[in-house]
This record gives sequence, C-alpha cells and structure tokens, in this order.
Amino acid sequence: MKKTLRLCIASVAVVVFFLFNSVFAQSSPFSFFSNALGDLEKNIQEKSSELEKIKEQRDLLQRSLDAVSEVGNSLKKDIQVYNTSINQLNLSIKSSSVHIEKLDMEIGVLGSDIRNIANEIETKRIAIGRLVGELQQADSESFIERLLKSESLSDSIEKIETIKTLNSALSTNIKDLQSLQVEYKDKLQLTKQKKGQKETQKETLQSLQQITAEQKAEKQKILEVTKSQEQLYAKQLEELDKKQEEIGNAIAAVEDKLRSGFNPNLLPIQRFGVLDFPVESPYVTQCYGKTPSAQKLYKTKSHNGVDFGTPVGTPILAVESGKIVKVGNNDRGKTRWTKYQYGKYVVIKHDNNLATIYAHLSSQSVKEGDRVEKGMIIGYSGNTGYSFGPHLHFGVLWAPTLQYKVIPPAAGVVPIGVTIDPATYLPSLVGYPHGRDSGCK
Repeated sequence: MKKTLRLCIASVAVVVFFLFNSVFAQSSPFSFFSNALGDLEKNIQEKSSELEKIKEQRDLLQRSLDAVSEVGNSLKKDIQVYNTSINQLNLSIKSSSVHIEKLDMEIGVLGSDIRNIANEIETKRIAIGRLVGELQQADSESFIERLLKSESLSDSIEKIETIKTLNSALSTNIKDLQSLQVEYKDKLQLTKQKKGQKETQKETLQSLQQITAEQKAEKQKILEVTKSQEQLYAKQLEELDKKQEEIGNAIAAVEDKLRSGFNPNLLPIQRFGVLDFPVESPYVTQCYGKTPSAQKLYKTKSHNGVDFGTPVGTPILAVESGKIVKVGNNDRGKTRWTKYQYGKYVVIKHDNNLATIYAHLSSQSVKEGDRVEKGMIIGYSGNTGYSFGPHLHFGVLWAPTLQYKVIPPAAGVVPIGVTIDPATYLPSLVGYPHGRDSGCK
C-alpha cells in the first residue's frame, strides 16, 4: 500500500513538474524577447516594402516630369514642374522618415544579437576554464604513475581517453569562442555603420524639409510677380535667354583660349571607374559634346558636362576624395528669370589633378576648405541656375586650368577651365537608362 502511494505521489510530482515547466516556458523572459525580436524583424521587412512602394511612386512622378520638361518654356509648364517636384519631395521626406524608423529597428535587432553573443562568449569562457582545470587535474600524473595507481590496465586507458576527450572539448570550445568574438566585433561594426546611416538620414530629412519650403515659396513668388500671365512670363524668359547667351559666349572665349595651350597628354590615363557616379541611380539626360539638345539650347552647340535627371532633393555624392575649393551661387533671385549659369554649385579638386563641378543644386552641405571622401554627400540636386528642369549638371575639368570669373549678370563667380568628357572617367554608361535626346554614344 505504501509502495503504491509513493508511486502515485511520484507520478503527480512528475506531472506537476512538466506542467510547471510548460507554463514557465510560455511566459519566460526568453520567450517574450524571442517573440519581440520576431515582431521587430517582421516590422523591418514591412518598412523595406514601404520604401520600395515610395520609390515606385517617385519614379512614376519622375517619368511625368521628364515628359513635362520636353515641352517648350511656359508658365504652365514651370508650375507643373514645381508641383511635381514638391510631390516628389514629400515622398522623399516620407522615405527618409521610414528609413530612420527601419534603421532604429535594425539597430535594436543588432543590440539584441550583441547581448546574446556576449552571453555565449561568457558561457564559453566559463566552460574553457572548467575544462582547463579538469585537464590540469587529470594530466598532473605521469603515465607510469597513472598505471601504478590504476586497479587495471583498462582503468588506466580509460583515464587517458578521458584526457583526450577533454583536450578535444577544449579545442572545440576555443574555436567556438574565437568565432563568437569575430561575430561580436562584426556586429559592433555594423551597428556603428547603421548609426552613421541614421544620422545621415536625419540630416537629409532636415534638408528635404527646407528645400520643400523653398520650392513652395519660389512657386508662389512666380505666380505673384506674373499674376499668372503667360505673355509676361514668356517675355521675362526671352530676356533671360539673351543674357545667358552673353554669359555662354564669355565662358566659351576663355575655354577656347585655355584649350589652345593645353596638352592632353598631361591628363590621367582615361579608363572607366576612375570616378564614381555622383548619384545613386544614374539616369543620363544629356551627354558631353555636340548633343541634339546642345544644338538647340546653346550658342556654342556643345555641352560641357553630363546631365543626370534626378528629382529635386536627391543626395549628390563626391565622385572621388578631394578638397572643396569653391561653393558658389550664380543666381540673383528665386524667380526663373533671375537664375543664371550654374545656380548653386560645388567644385572639388582631386588628388589626380582633375576637378569636378556639381551644378543646379538646391542646397550645398559642405564649405570651402573641407576635405571630402568618395561617396560623401556634398549637397542636394535642384533646378537652380539656367536650367530647363530638375537635374544635376556634372562636369570634369583639368584642375591646373581652373579659374573663377565674374561674368555679369550672373552673381558671384563662374568656374571655367578645360573641360573633359566625364564619360571617360566615370563607370561605363552602358546599361544605364538614357534620355531620348541624350546624345550618348
């Protein structure tokens, strides 16, 4: 009877034990954090999908903007450009906000991974310490001493096998520890990168908000000055074209003089990839030289750079490391007919004696004298200067010939020098989208 009672009590204890463990496992902190981490990773995927959808919407607006830009000059067309640019900027602001949220989540996941790895490292260290102690104890006797103390030969061999097993376990644990330490270091480095990306996105978000406000103010200013009258607007643009032609002629005269004494053998060896692209998603609207657009737009019939079609507010990147030698603005006002030549621009002098110019920017995020590295954001694309739609004008010059000239009515100074076809130093343009009249070979 007592034996039966003991068996019943034992059975109940086992059932209670398993029930307790089952309930504890469901409500344990580990289970809670595991579920939270899973939700976080799911949210990251959702944010990635949201960013893709925003990009698709921006691309759709860009295609409509490209179509509008091909239409001749008119007040209606320019207001359409402003409206589309503002819509794109709003999407870019949303994209930056979502990107920041996504980076916060990724940093959170990395933080959890780092804590888990740190715990595993500590566990491995304890295990290694224990194994070392056991090995020292087991290996403190010589083979003869172990043989004499053992009751039998098989007992002695068993002890030797134990030492081998301990050695093997120690070796495995040390390798695991080394792998964990490498993973820990990599996760810390990735966290640092993500935090840097977050700060960049926050700066971009602030710039986009400011650019959006400026675009709205410019649009309102044009409507106030012209009172929505197409004829008045057309007259203002006609005057602008005449003034810009004078500026273009003055630049061409200086460039021709510089080029006449220029030895092209002094240039770096021409090969693809010496410079990176100045935008993340290159879309070329006009190449260098005697392009179809240049035949219609410029008195010189030639284009001195490469144009990249890109929404207002797109981050512009340094194509190579170098020094910021000029941050300027040729515009005299916010209305279309007071904008000249390059508008807001940045010039970088590189260590290979090339200089690069980034023009028609909406804002600059560097100052003269700054040292920049390849891929750093130096400003944001726009539609300043003598421009027919939002884009980046990218030019390459032979740095020793670089000059800055005052050419009224353009404000400030205009960078001038021997220009070089950027396509000879950029990554190959083959395979990247081009505008219909880009003139690329």
